[in-house]
Amino acid sequence: MVMNDISPRMLAVLAGLGSAALLAAAFTFQSLGYAPCELCILQRWPHVAAALIALAIWFLGWSRWLAVLGLAAAGVAVGLALYHVGVEYRWWPGPSHCSGGVGNLATMSTQDLMTQLQSAPVVRCDEVQWRLFTLSMAAWNMLCSAGLLVIWGLSARHSRAAG
Repeated sequence: MVMNDISPRMLAVLAGLGSAALLAAAFTFQSLGYAPCELCILQRWPHVAAALIALAIWFLGWSRWLAVLGLAAAGVAVGLALYHVGVEYRWWPGPSHCSGGVGNLATMSTQDLMTQLQSAPVVRCDEVQWRLFTLSMAAWNMLCSAGLLVIWGLSARHSRAAG
């Protein structure tokens, strides 16, 4: 069976299940002691949205605008994961509050510095906690999300008659 032989509704549901699986994997890693950084948590939200959109399609039926919303959610997931990968590989700086930065030390009072240090997250966004075949969790999320983006795109490109 080819992806084009699957109905757009089933493609959307498949993509939503993929997002749900990625969320389950993230929570499983978290339960195993891999604490998520701020960017890891941020990457979960587009998958929540995609899974909910797929659920709506399952119960309400396929519509192009819902499929396009799923496509957009998957696109955001890819973008956030790519951003996180870039932070991990130091292609660009990440948010200063989760990449080890504490602001401009020259202009900070001792009290301000202590306050920022005490409120700093424990898990840094620019340090990889786990790799498989040299790829970090963020990189795997990016690749899987790109696959889901393609599936959402296949669903969204169908006409109403095909749905």
